[in-house]
This record gives sequence, structure tokens and C-alpha cells, in this order.
Amino acid sequence: MQRRRLGKTDLDLPILGFGASSLGAEFRGVSLDDVFASVKVALELGINFIDTSAFYGRGMSEVLLGVALKEVPRDSYNICTKLGRFDLEHFDFSARRVAESVDVSLHRLGCEYLDIVLCHDIEFVPLQQIIDETLPALRKQQAAGKVKYIGVSGYPQKIFHKILEQTELDCVMSYNQYTLQNTRFADETIPLLKEKGVGVMNAGPFSARLLTNAKLPDWFRDPKEVQDAARQAAEHCTRKGVDIAELALQFCLQNEDIATTVAGSANPKNIRKWAEWARKPIDQELLAEVQAIFAPVRNVGHQEGLPENN
Repeated sequence: MQRRRLGKTDLDLPILGFGASSLGAEFRGVSLDDVFASVKVALELGINFIDTSAFYGRGMSEVLLGVALKEVPRDSYNICTKLGRFDLEHFDFSARRVAESVDVSLHRLGCEYLDIVLCHDIEFVPLQQIIDETLPALRKQQAAGKVKYIGVSGYPQKIFHKILEQTELDCVMSYNQYTLQNTRFADETIPLLKEKGVGVMNAGPFSARLLTNAKLPDWFRDPKEVQDAARQAAEHCTRKGVDIAELALQFCLQNEDIATTVAGSANPKNIRKWAEWARKPIDQELLAEVQAIFAPVRNVGHQEGLPENN
């Protein structure tokens, strides 16, 4: 698996990262056999950057990862977890909770240290708290050797700019904002991150199933015109003998400014398929055709979090 350096850190990450949200039954019920097989297959294929959160499965993802990684040498994988979000409406980014969350994640994961800790979905809270309280508390955890690198994650691009106006970050993770249909992360934010040496991580290459042939989840929020364009693009790919998900993943992986793109599944067959797609060259002609279909709705999305953070 090809690897890229994460900003100014010492981490060389696989261009395809393993997202562990599904391990916490975040989207559907999962079996323990599939959970452990998914982790094993990912590591075998060199997909040894693992992204999780205390939010996923309300801790279940971290717990099951801790079991799956118990006999795996710690220096053979990198792990990123997140803190501050506990359910759909409950957030706590206080300094006290930062210290508690780091210790709880270390315990669940069975680790002596965490490679990356991100403040999870910060668009839902006033950003000044993240700057004045949360990140300084995380820097203390970093100084104590419990965390190697820190950053923030979220959906609106404004949050990354506002945070970097007042403080420094080691890395960030943006989701669903660098895809076949929506490239706001690259258009608006990655140039700033490169200028400041901040590590760039992308998540959600399939944009919550929008860029697949699967049915959209009930909670999907992008406008109907986006959904209609995606169905048209998927049908066009099918006529050309290609799964749109393959094109979507390859599109993300080819961007050399992005250290890693995280895709999640508790199905080991999906992970093997993604690794195979990652090795194949992208069909540039088909990509141009699909981008033309998406042109009328390019960068159209929705709002997340507080209005002032959008």
C-alpha cells in the first residue's frame, strides 16, 4: 500500500485508512467474526492506519479494536481516535473531559499511547472553547506522552480556518468534502493546511453511500438535486462496466496532498475490494464524464452544527 507523510509529523500513513466506525454497529448490526476479520484483513493489506472515536458505538468500536489488536505489535499500526462527542446532541470539550477521554480511550484500546487524537465534529460547539480550553488540554496530554499528535475533525470548512487563525494543529480530518461531487476541502482548505504544515486527512470517499449503488440512509441530508445527479452518475458508470464506488475511491487516493483517505466497513470483503481498487489506475475518461454530470451540483452540500460555524 502506497504511503504518504502526514504534514510535519513522523507518521507515514497508507493512502487508504481503515475506518472503524462500523465496528461499533454505528450503521448496522455486526458480528464479532466480521469485526475481527476486518481488522486482520486491513492489517494484512497494509491498511494499518485505523480511525475510530469514543462516539462510535458509544465506545464499542474502541473496545472491540482493543480486543482485535491485543496480540498485534504496537509499532505495526497507527491509531487515531476522537473525543468530545458522545451522542447526536451531547458534546463535552472541557479540559477535565479531555483528560478523562484520553485515559478511557487508552484503556479501551489497550495502548500505552495514541498516535492521533482529534476533537470530534467541533462545528457543534463555540469554536473559542476549542481554542482556549480543549486544544491546550490536549497539548498537556501530548507533553505527558499519552498522545503523539492532535487536531480537529468536522464537516464545514470554516472551522479549520477559524481554528488556525488563533492556534496551531498537527493535523485535521475533513469528511464528505473531498469526493467526486464535492471538492471544497481541496478548493478552500488544503492550500492553507499545506502552507502551515498541517497534516491532511480525508474521510468519507463514498459520501455516506451517495457515491455507491446502495440505498441512501434515512438521515442523508444533501439536496435532491445532488442525489439525482449521483444516481445518474452511478448509472453511467454501470453502463461503462465500473462501480461508481471504485471511481470515487480512486479519485480521493490520487490526490497527493492528502496523506490518507479513510473508508470504513465491518465487512472484510469490502476491504479487500478497496485495496484492489487502490492498486488500479483511475479511468481518466470516465472520471471526466462523471465530473461533467456532477458539474451543476458541484460542492453543493448541507449545513452541520451551529449556524455561525458554517
